[in-house]
Amino acid sequence: MLSGSLKTLRFSRNNVSFKPALRHITAWANVPMGPPDPILGVVEAFKKDTSDIKVNLSVGAYRDDSGKPRVLDCVRKAEDFIISQRLDKEYIPIIGLDSFNQAAIKFAYGENSAPLKENRIAVAQSLSGTGSLRVAASYIQRFMGSNTTILVPKPTWGNHLSVFHDAGLKTTDYRYLNKSTNSLDIQGFLSDIEAAPNGSVILLHGCAHNPTGVDPSPEQWKQIMEVSQRKKFVNFFDVAYQGFASGDPHKDAYSLRLFTDNNLPIILAQSFAKNMGLYGERIGAVSIVCNDVEEKNRVLSQMKILIRPLYSSPPISGARIAERIFNDPSLNKEWLTELKGMADRIIEMRSLLKSHLVNDFNSKLNWDHITSQIGMFCFTGMTPEQVVRLRDEFHIYLTSNGRISVAGVNSKNVRYIAESFHKVTQ
Repeated sequence: MLSGSLKTLRFSRNNVSFKPALRHITAWANVPMGPPDPILGVVEAFKKDTSDIKVNLSVGAYRDDSGKPRVLDCVRKAEDFIISQRLDKEYIPIIGLDSFNQAAIKFAYGENSAPLKENRIAVAQSLSGTGSLRVAASYIQRFMGSNTTILVPKPTWGNHLSVFHDAGLKTTDYRYLNKSTNSLDIQGFLSDIEAAPNGSVILLHGCAHNPTGVDPSPEQWKQIMEVSQRKKFVNFFDVAYQGFASGDPHKDAYSLRLFTDNNLPIILAQSFAKNMGLYGERIGAVSIVCNDVEEKNRVLSQMKILIRPLYSSPPISGARIAERIFNDPSLNKEWLTELKGMADRIIEMRSLLKSHLVNDFNSKLNWDHITSQIGMFCFTGMTPEQVVRLRDEFHIYLTSNGRISVAGVNSKNVRYIAESFHKVTQ
């Protein structure tokens, strides 16, 4: 018979007494609570809001005019075809599906690209944009050294810094946004990179800069390229929005192709989350332009060695979908039409938002940046205090730095958003 408190409770087995441990002492007892992700925190607050008029402008994922996620028709058709083939689920190679890889770099660099024609681009399928960045960062750390500093725009996507630091790299800022005009600070940009050490790695957003939506003009890209060429930089392009920014994949690839055509050193991280709507499929590619085929083979061998202990090999589903869309002429045509439709809707929402602010509510502020910026995100110029007012008084949720996802704006809420923006800024 058992008796006594839990503290004195004992079990008997073969005349040997055992006292159960009430609490297991672990090696993780002193692990601190980590801070919440700033964007996911906004999402959680939005979900808890019971208002019927609430608006989420924080999440970087496309929404249709009804505010719903969208799966592209071409994606559904590609999936149906793949299912009909009853393909196996075997592992694919460490560097992924070759037909996808070749289509991805053709899409980015252009079919007339000299490195593509000469077969000197080392490319591997990766886990969307973040995975591409991490593989490239680990490559830089291993072959350029842990003292390598990455030049990053201020501001940049928050995960850039996390990826680089976790890969053992250092970062330093270069000026990018002119906060007084919400436009590019090209003089500060050029001055800062001119002062950077020769041979640095520079991170460049190929199009639709995240989070500002501010892109250099073609003339400004040429100025940036000339400095990079003179300083012998390694140019690390992050291209997550090709075709999604302007609706024209060739126009959105201008900066990457400009640098590549002028024989500058290139590392490229690609993602197909936004422009194919394959968010959860985690499909991307990382590539490095080399001097010749022999160098490409050596670089690719080291990319395999880096990837193997990270995730061994990438998932096959998203690669099969993207490969089918790239290589089937009918699906490719349909995709480009749908892609332009998504870009055009965002461009239209920018125009409507500005129009309501200026024409309906007679705002005395300059809102030109809403339409001069491009892509999914817009830096509104809102202060953190104004962001709090928008949340508490108007149930509109955006990130604390004033960035909005224009994909969250639609024909039903755009006037209300404009009116709310006007009230907190007048």
